[in-house]
Amino acid sequence: MSALPSGPGRRLLLHGALVLGAGAVGAGQAAALPRAAAGGGAEVIAETFSGRRIVDLVVESAALGRPAGVRLLTPEDWHARRPVHRWPVLLLLPGGDGDHLAWTRDYGIHGLSALRHTLVVMPEMPLFGFCTDWWNHGEGGPPAVETFHLREVLPLVERHYGAGTRRVVAGQSQGGFGAVSYTARHRGLFRAPASYSGFVHPLQHPRAVRAAMDHLGLEWTALWGDPVRQRAIWQAHDPAYLAHRLSGIPVRLSCGDGRLGPLDPPGTLPDEHIPGLEDPDAPFPADVLSPTEWIMREENEALAPVLRAAGARVTTRFHAGTHDPAYWSREFTASLPMLLRALR
Repeated sequence: MSALPSGPGRRLLLHGALVLGAGAVGAGQAAALPRAAAGGGAEVIAETFSGRRIVDLVVESAALGRPAGVRLLTPEDWHARRPVHRWPVLLLLPGGDGDHLAWTRDYGIHGLSALRHTLVVMPEMPLFGFCTDWWNHGEGGPPAVETFHLREVLPLVERHYGAGTRRVVAGQSQGGFGAVSYTARHRGLFRAPASYSGFVHPLQHPRAVRAAMDHLGLEWTALWGDPVRQRAIWQAHDPAYLAHRLSGIPVRLSCGDGRLGPLDPPGTLPDEHIPGLEDPDAPFPADVLSPTEWIMREENEALAPVLRAAGARVTTRFHAGTHDPAYWSREFTASLPMLLRALR
Protein backbone atom coordinates (compact mmCIF):
# COMPACT_ATOMS: atom_id res chain seq x y z
CA MET A 1 0.00 0.00 0.00
CA SER A 2 1.39 3.36 -0.94
CA ALA A 3 1.87 6.10 1.60
CA LEU A 4 1.47 9.77 0.83
CA PRO A 5 4.27 12.22 1.46
CA SER A 6 3.85 14.30 4.57
CA GLY A 7 3.60 18.04 4.61
CA PRO A 8 1.55 20.86 6.04
CA GLY A 9 -1.24 20.44 3.51
CA ARG A 10 -1.68 16.84 4.54
CA ARG A 11 -2.37 17.74 8.16
CA LEU A 12 -4.78 20.63 7.86
CA LEU A 13 -8.10 20.18 9.56
CA LEU A 14 -9.55 20.04 6.06
CA HIS A 15 -8.05 16.58 5.70
CA GLY A 16 -10.21 15.26 8.50
CA ALA A 17 -8.08 16.42 11.29
CA LEU A 18 -9.57 17.43 14.41
CA VAL A 19 -13.23 16.95 14.10
CA LEU A 20 -15.02 14.12 13.75
CA GLY A 21 -16.26 12.65 11.90
CA ALA A 22 -28.62 -0.49 22.66
CA GLY A 23 -29.79 -3.40 21.70
CA ALA A 24 -29.83 -7.07 22.57
CA VAL A 25 -28.14 -8.39 19.45
CA GLY A 26 -24.99 -10.38 20.20
CA ALA A 27 -21.62 -9.29 18.81
CA GLY A 28 -21.50 -12.19 16.37
CA GLN A 29 -25.04 -11.80 15.03
CA ALA A 30 -26.21 -9.81 12.04
CA ALA A 31 -28.59 -6.97 12.72
CA ALA A 32 -31.16 -5.32 10.55
CA LEU A 33 -30.23 -1.96 9.14
CA PRO A 34 -31.33 1.06 11.19
CA ARG A 35 -35.03 1.68 10.98
CA ALA A 36 -36.30 4.55 8.89
CA ALA A 37 -36.59 4.38 5.13
CA ALA A 38 -34.46 1.33 4.37
CA GLY A 39 -32.79 2.88 1.38
CA GLY A 40 -35.77 5.12 0.64
CA GLY A 41 -34.82 8.37 -1.02
CA ALA A 42 -31.56 7.03 -2.46
CA GLU A 43 -31.10 5.78 -5.98
CA VAL A 44 -28.17 5.27 -8.31
CA ILE A 45 -28.15 7.87 -11.06
CA ALA A 46 -24.75 6.99 -12.53
CA GLU A 47 -22.51 3.93 -12.49
CA THR A 48 -18.95 3.77 -13.80
CA PHE A 49 -16.64 0.77 -13.92
CA SER A 50 -13.05 1.91 -13.34
CA GLY A 51 -10.71 -1.01 -13.78
CA ARG A 52 -11.41 -4.63 -13.04
CA ARG A 53 -12.76 -4.26 -9.48
CA ILE A 54 -13.67 -0.61 -8.90
CA VAL A 55 -17.22 0.69 -9.38
CA ASP A 56 -18.07 4.36 -8.88
CA LEU A 57 -21.66 5.30 -8.11
CA VAL A 58 -23.43 8.62 -8.01
CA VAL A 59 -26.33 8.32 -5.58
CA GLU A 60 -29.21 10.77 -5.36
CA SER A 61 -29.44 11.21 -1.60
CA ALA A 62 -32.46 12.61 0.21
CA ALA A 63 -30.44 12.61 3.43
CA LEU A 64 -27.79 14.93 2.01
CA GLY A 65 -30.16 16.80 -0.28
CA ARG A 66 -27.90 16.29 -3.30
CA PRO A 67 -26.11 13.65 -5.36
CA ALA A 68 -23.18 11.97 -3.60
CA GLY A 69 -20.39 9.62 -4.55
CA VAL A 70 -19.81 6.05 -3.41
CA ARG A 71 -16.86 3.93 -4.55
CA LEU A 72 -17.02 0.15 -4.36
CA LEU A 73 -14.05 -2.20 -4.37
CA THR A 74 -15.66 -5.43 -5.47
CA PRO A 75 -14.50 -9.00 -4.74
CA GLU A 76 -12.47 -10.59 -7.49
CA ASP A 77 -15.31 -12.98 -8.46
CA TRP A 78 -18.01 -10.32 -8.15
CA HIS A 79 -19.02 -10.02 -11.80
CA ALA A 80 -19.68 -13.72 -12.23
CA ARG A 81 -21.44 -14.34 -8.90
CA ARG A 82 -23.18 -11.01 -8.25
CA PRO A 83 -26.75 -12.11 -9.13
CA VAL A 84 -26.90 -14.72 -6.36
CA HIS A 85 -23.94 -14.34 -3.98
CA ARG A 86 -23.66 -12.13 -0.90
CA TRP A 87 -20.25 -10.91 0.26
CA PRO A 88 -19.08 -9.62 3.64
CA VAL A 89 -18.82 -5.83 3.77
CA LEU A 90 -16.13 -3.44 4.94
CA LEU A 91 -17.51 0.10 5.23
CA LEU A 92 -14.63 2.59 4.97
CA LEU A 93 -15.34 6.14 6.12
CA PRO A 94 -13.44 9.24 4.97
CA GLY A 95 -11.80 12.00 6.96
CA GLY A 96 -13.26 15.44 7.48
CA ASP A 97 -12.67 16.48 3.88
CA GLY A 98 -15.17 13.79 2.92
CA ASP A 99 -12.96 12.39 0.16
CA HIS A 100 -14.08 8.80 -0.39
CA LEU A 101 -11.54 8.19 -3.17
CA ALA A 102 -8.46 8.42 -0.94
CA TRP A 103 -8.62 4.77 0.12
CA THR A 104 -7.88 3.58 -3.42
CA ARG A 105 -6.26 6.63 -5.00
CA ASP A 106 -3.79 7.35 -2.21
CA TYR A 107 -3.57 4.16 -0.16
CA GLY A 108 -3.94 1.60 -2.93
CA ILE A 109 -6.18 -0.75 -0.97
CA HIS A 110 -7.29 -2.41 -4.22
CA GLY A 111 -3.82 -3.97 -4.31
CA LEU A 112 -4.28 -5.82 -1.02
CA SER A 113 -4.80 -9.52 -1.54
CA ALA A 114 -6.56 -9.78 1.83
CA LEU A 115 -9.53 -7.87 0.36
CA ARG A 116 -10.09 -10.17 -2.62
CA HIS A 117 -13.24 -11.68 -1.11
CA THR A 118 -14.73 -8.62 0.59
CA LEU A 119 -17.02 -5.91 -0.77
CA VAL A 120 -15.50 -2.59 0.32
CA VAL A 121 -17.97 0.30 0.41
CA MET A 122 -16.52 3.83 0.48
CA PRO A 123 -19.13 6.62 0.68
CA GLU A 124 -18.30 10.30 0.64
CA MET A 125 -19.29 12.81 3.28
CA PRO A 126 -19.89 16.57 3.25
CA LEU A 127 -17.00 18.73 4.44
CA PHE A 128 -16.79 18.20 8.20
CA GLY A 129 -19.90 16.06 8.15
CA PHE A 130 -18.88 14.33 11.41
CA CYS A 131 -20.59 11.05 10.50
CA THR A 132 -23.73 12.37 12.12
CA ASP A 133 -27.19 13.67 11.32
CA TRP A 134 -26.81 17.34 12.14
CA TRP A 135 -29.09 18.73 14.81
CA ASN A 136 -29.52 22.04 12.96
CA HIS A 137 -30.96 23.74 16.05
CA GLY A 138 -33.73 21.20 16.33
CA GLU A 139 -34.80 21.43 12.70
CA GLY A 140 -32.96 18.36 11.43
CA GLY A 141 -32.53 17.99 7.68
CA PRO A 142 -29.34 17.91 5.61
CA PRO A 143 -26.64 17.04 6.12
CA ALA A 144 -27.93 13.78 7.59
CA VAL A 145 -24.65 11.91 7.16
CA GLU A 146 -25.42 8.94 9.39
CA THR A 147 -28.68 8.38 7.52
CA PHE A 148 -26.86 8.59 4.20
CA HIS A 149 -24.22 6.06 5.20
CA LEU A 150 -26.39 3.56 7.07
CA ARG A 151 -29.97 3.97 5.82
CA GLU A 152 -29.30 4.84 2.21
CA VAL A 153 -25.95 3.45 1.07
CA LEU A 154 -25.95 0.13 2.95
CA PRO A 155 -29.49 -0.91 1.88
CA LEU A 156 -28.70 0.17 -1.67
CA VAL A 157 -25.60 -2.01 -1.95
CA GLU A 158 -27.51 -4.90 -0.42
CA ARG A 159 -30.24 -4.59 -3.03
CA HIS A 160 -28.09 -4.14 -6.09
CA TYR A 161 -24.41 -4.92 -5.47
CA GLY A 162 -24.22 -8.16 -3.52
CA ALA A 163 -23.63 -6.80 -0.02
CA GLY A 164 -24.33 -9.23 2.77
CA THR A 165 -25.15 -8.70 6.43
CA ARG A 166 -21.71 -9.50 7.87
CA ARG A 167 -20.17 -6.04 8.25
CA VAL A 168 -17.21 -4.25 9.79
CA VAL A 169 -16.36 -0.56 9.65
CA ALA A 170 -13.21 1.55 9.75
CA GLY A 171 -12.27 5.17 9.21
CA GLN A 172 -9.58 7.81 9.43
CA SER A 173 -9.78 10.88 11.63
CA GLN A 174 -13.41 12.00 11.52
CA GLY A 175 -14.29 8.66 9.96
CA GLY A 176 -12.57 6.90 12.86
CA PHE A 177 -15.04 8.59 15.17
CA GLY A 178 -17.84 7.45 12.89
CA ALA A 179 -16.63 3.84 12.89
CA VAL A 180 -16.76 3.53 16.68
CA SER A 181 -19.86 5.70 17.14
CA TYR A 182 -21.86 3.87 14.46
CA THR A 183 -20.98 0.49 15.94
CA ALA A 184 -22.11 1.58 19.39
CA ARG A 185 -25.22 3.45 18.28
CA HIS A 186 -26.44 0.54 16.15
CA ARG A 187 -25.57 -2.51 18.18
CA GLY A 188 -25.18 -5.57 15.95
CA LEU A 189 -24.94 -3.67 12.66
CA PHE A 190 -21.14 -3.99 12.61
CA ARG A 191 -19.06 -6.80 14.03
CA ALA A 192 -15.99 -4.63 14.66
CA PRO A 193 -14.78 -1.03 14.21
CA ALA A 194 -11.25 0.30 13.65
CA SER A 195 -10.32 3.95 14.14
CA TYR A 196 -7.17 5.65 12.86
CA SER A 197 -6.51 8.97 14.63
CA GLY A 198 -10.22 9.35 15.38
CA PHE A 199 -11.83 12.02 17.52
CA VAL A 200 -13.42 9.28 19.58
CA HIS A 201 -14.41 11.22 22.72
CA PRO A 202 -15.66 14.64 21.59
CA LEU A 203 -17.03 15.71 24.95
CA GLN A 204 -13.49 15.68 26.32
CA HIS A 205 -12.56 18.57 24.01
CA PRO A 206 -15.68 20.39 22.78
CA ARG A 207 -13.57 23.53 22.31
CA ALA A 208 -11.75 21.67 19.53
CA VAL A 209 -15.01 21.17 17.64
CA ARG A 210 -15.86 24.83 18.02
CA ALA A 211 -12.42 26.09 17.01
CA ALA A 212 -12.26 23.97 13.88
CA MET A 213 -15.76 24.81 12.71
CA ASP A 214 -15.33 28.51 13.47
CA HIS A 215 -12.12 28.40 11.45
CA LEU A 216 -14.03 27.10 8.43
CA GLY A 217 -16.98 29.44 8.86
CA LEU A 218 -19.36 26.66 9.92
CA GLU A 219 -22.00 27.05 12.62
CA TRP A 220 -20.62 24.77 15.29
CA THR A 221 -23.81 24.42 17.36
CA ALA A 222 -25.64 23.14 14.27
CA LEU A 223 -23.86 19.83 14.74
CA TRP A 224 -24.97 18.68 18.20
CA GLY A 225 -25.94 21.95 19.84
CA ASP A 226 -24.23 23.46 22.84
CA PRO A 227 -22.24 20.89 24.85
CA VAL A 228 -23.88 22.05 28.07
CA ARG A 229 -27.47 22.82 27.06
CA GLN A 230 -27.67 19.94 24.55
CA ARG A 231 -25.31 17.62 26.41
CA ALA A 232 -27.61 14.64 25.90
CA ILE A 233 -27.17 14.94 22.12
CA TRP A 234 -23.38 14.98 22.47
CA GLN A 235 -23.50 11.97 24.77
CA ALA A 236 -25.73 10.09 22.34
CA HIS A 237 -22.89 10.16 19.81
CA ASP A 238 -19.80 10.05 22.04
CA PRO A 239 -18.39 6.49 22.27
CA ALA A 240 -17.27 7.08 25.87
CA TYR A 241 -20.94 7.33 26.86
CA LEU A 242 -21.93 4.37 24.68
CA ALA A 243 -19.26 1.97 25.90
CA HIS A 244 -21.75 -0.58 27.24
CA ARG A 245 -23.03 -1.05 23.69
CA LEU A 246 -19.59 -2.27 22.61
CA SER A 247 -19.37 -5.08 25.15
CA GLY A 248 -17.92 -8.19 23.57
CA ILE A 249 -17.04 -6.42 20.33
CA PRO A 250 -13.44 -6.18 19.04
CA VAL A 251 -12.36 -2.53 18.73
CA ARG A 252 -9.05 -1.25 17.41
CA LEU A 253 -7.80 2.24 18.23
CA SER A 254 -4.59 3.71 16.80
CA CYS A 255 -3.17 7.21 17.07
CA GLY A 256 0.04 9.22 17.00
CA ASP A 257 1.23 11.69 19.60
CA GLY A 258 1.60 14.78 17.40
CA ARG A 259 5.39 14.63 17.44
CA LEU A 260 7.63 13.74 14.52
CA GLY A 261 7.52 10.02 13.84
CA PRO A 262 9.16 7.54 11.49
CA LEU A 263 6.83 8.33 8.57
CA ASP A 264 7.27 12.10 8.77
CA PRO A 265 9.99 13.18 6.31
CA PRO A 266 12.66 15.76 7.09
CA GLY A 267 11.30 19.27 6.87
CA THR A 268 7.79 18.36 8.03
CA LEU A 269 6.07 21.60 9.05
CA PRO A 270 3.66 22.20 11.93
CA ASP A 271 -0.09 22.00 11.44
CA GLU A 272 -1.93 25.09 10.33
CA HIS A 273 -2.70 27.32 13.31
CA ILE A 274 -6.34 27.11 14.40
CA PRO A 275 -7.34 29.99 16.68
CA GLY A 276 -8.99 28.79 19.86
CA LEU A 277 -7.77 25.22 19.51
CA GLU A 278 -5.29 25.37 22.35
CA ASP A 279 -6.56 25.37 25.91
CA PRO A 280 -4.70 28.17 27.73
CA ASP A 281 -4.77 26.07 30.90
CA ALA A 282 -3.22 23.06 29.14
CA PRO A 283 -0.93 24.27 26.34
CA PHE A 284 0.49 21.86 23.81
CA PRO A 285 4.03 20.60 24.48
CA ALA A 286 6.68 22.55 22.60
CA ASP A 287 7.75 19.57 20.48
CA VAL A 288 4.25 18.82 19.19
CA LEU A 289 4.00 19.68 15.49
CA SER A 290 0.46 18.37 15.11
CA PRO A 291 -1.87 19.66 17.85
CA THR A 292 -4.68 17.84 16.10
CA GLU A 293 -2.99 14.49 16.66
CA TRP A 294 -2.10 15.40 20.24
CA ILE A 295 -5.78 15.96 20.93
CA MET A 296 -6.69 12.73 19.14
CA ARG A 297 -4.18 10.89 21.31
CA GLU A 298 -5.76 12.24 24.48
CA GLU A 299 -9.18 11.17 23.20
CA ASN A 300 -8.04 7.64 22.33
CA GLU A 301 -6.10 7.13 25.56
CA ALA A 302 -9.14 8.26 27.54
CA LEU A 303 -11.55 6.03 25.65
CA ALA A 304 -9.59 2.77 25.65
CA PRO A 305 -9.90 1.98 29.38
CA VAL A 306 -13.57 2.98 29.39
CA LEU A 307 -14.28 0.49 26.61
CA ARG A 308 -12.27 -2.23 28.31
CA ALA A 309 -14.13 -1.72 31.57
CA ALA A 310 -17.39 -2.11 29.64
CA GLY A 311 -16.24 -5.44 28.19
CA ALA A 312 -15.12 -4.40 24.71
CA ARG A 313 -12.18 -6.36 23.28
CA VAL A 314 -9.89 -3.40 22.70
CA THR A 315 -6.52 -3.40 20.99
CA THR A 316 -4.50 -0.21 20.68
CA ARG A 317 -1.45 1.02 18.86
CA PHE A 318 -0.25 4.39 20.13
CA HIS A 319 2.82 5.60 18.31
CA ALA A 320 4.94 8.62 17.51
CA GLY A 321 3.73 10.62 14.54
CA THR A 322 1.54 13.40 13.20
CA HIS A 323 -2.01 13.54 11.85
CA ASP A 324 -0.96 12.24 8.47
CA PRO A 325 -2.24 9.76 5.84
CA ALA A 326 1.01 7.81 5.89
CA TYR A 327 0.12 6.56 9.38
CA TRP A 328 -3.51 5.85 8.49
CA SER A 329 -2.37 3.77 5.53
CA ARG A 330 -0.05 1.76 7.77
CA GLU A 331 -2.61 1.32 10.52
CA PHE A 332 -5.32 0.24 8.10
CA THR A 333 -3.10 -2.61 6.92
CA ALA A 334 -2.27 -3.53 10.52
CA SER A 335 -5.94 -3.62 11.49
CA LEU A 336 -7.10 -5.77 8.58
CA PRO A 337 -6.54 -9.16 10.28
CA MET A 338 -8.82 -8.14 13.16
CA LEU A 339 -11.49 -6.78 10.84
CA LEU A 340 -11.47 -9.79 8.55
CA ARG A 341 -11.57 -12.23 11.47
CA ALA A 342 -14.74 -10.52 12.64
CA LEU A 343 -16.34 -11.13 9.23
CA ARG A 344 -15.99 -14.91 9.42
